[in-house]
Amino acid sequence: MRRLAFLLRPSWLALAAVVLAFAYLCFTVLAPWQLGKNTTTSRANSQLEHALTAEPVPLTTLLPHQDSFAPDEQWRPVTATGRYLPEAQVLVRLRVIDGVPAIEVLTPFAVKGGPTVLVNRGYVRTEDGGARLPEIAPPPDAEVTVTARLRDSQPAIPGKNPFTENGFRQVYSINTDQIAAFTHIPLAGSYLQLVDDQPGGLGVIALPRRDNGPFLSYGIQWIAFGILAPIGLGYFAFAELRARRSENSEAATGETDTGEPAPPMSVEQKLADRYGRRR
Repeated sequence: MRRLAFLLRPSWLALAAVVLAFAYLCFTVLAPWQLGKNTTTSRANSQLEHALTAEPVPLTTLLPHQDSFAPDEQWRPVTATGRYLPEAQVLVRLRVIDGVPAIEVLTPFAVKGGPTVLVNRGYVRTEDGGARLPEIAPPPDAEVTVTARLRDSQPAIPGKNPFTENGFRQVYSINTDQIAAFTHIPLAGSYLQLVDDQPGGLGVIALPRRDNGPFLSYGIQWIAFGILAPIGLGYFAFAELRARRSENSEAATGETDTGEPAPPMSVEQKLADRYGRRR
């Protein structure tokens, strides 16, 4: 046990604490974070793939009342009949479409026999690099039937509150709860994104690519780092122990044949011994 006493030195204790803390973070924070993102992406890809071949269904079968939302039906095509509420229209800022600044236009839609749902009518490119808002075509006044894809509400961006500027209500994300509070119109938990050639439609927002991304490999890498870090610590401890054993063995060769320690060498003897060995 005396040979391992060096592990109790402050430097080794500090190194061990850092390594163990890093391994703990790898297993409890970093790896679950990346694996969770992989699960979310895989779920979204699966929903999108299923929705591409699904036939549209009435919106009221998925959102029967005002408090409804359908997280398992994202991208599912639906049809809805009702009226737009242009007085509660909201613009989504800081969007980029094909590398060009744009805004997305959200208008509540009162579904006949169903809830009021937020409709993403599409995008409009901004002018002067996004500094000036363009003309936005109003939605139809009459009752219409639209076909759209069901979307999940987006998280609100911390510190980015809705505001009104130049007569336009503006937000930074499509969060139905935030927009409902902003417009004072109750909205269903999911929203609609119009497909091509629909009443009130603007520039069509393309569907995302089905790509799982690197999250799974990143998660596995963090797990590997969490395993390798303690192994590396053990290797360095073993290397230190082996070096100490080697030093002890070299010191033992300095004893006389009778087992008594050899007398100390003078400086001249040490220099002569060192340079003599080199020659």
